[in-house]
Amino acid sequence: MKRIAVTTENGMIFQHFGKTAYFTIVEAEGETVISSRVVDTNGNGHSALGGFLKDAGVDTLICGGIGQGARDVLSEAGIAIVSGAQGSVEAAVAAYLKGELIDSPLGACDHHDHEHGHDCGEHDHCH
Repeated sequence: MKRIAVTTENGMIFQHFGKTAYFTIVEAEGETVISSRVVDTNGNGHSALGGFLKDAGVDTLICGGIGQGARDVLSEAGIAIVSGAQGSVEAAVAAYLKGELIDSPLGACDHHDHEHGHDCGEHDHCH
């Protein structure tokens, strides 16, 4: 059984891991989704989200953009990362379970280098 977390906003993949307010937590067996629920992060930010996901028993994260610091925290927690995802949560989970969705270097986002304080979701290179 896999437990997958997906950064979520209105059924779509939220593009900035560290600012996500909700995760869809999916339990799957093979290519079949057994259960799916949306959980509130309760305002947890970058550093606390790794612990939040580990406590939820998540083994894989599907997200849009994610910085190296968050990648490090999740890796230390034993959580696999599939970044660079876009579109609906449902479609991304289905593609992942079929082996069609893999981690993308485009999902890496160093928002500290961005100008004007924009979020990662506003730049083409972070999608």
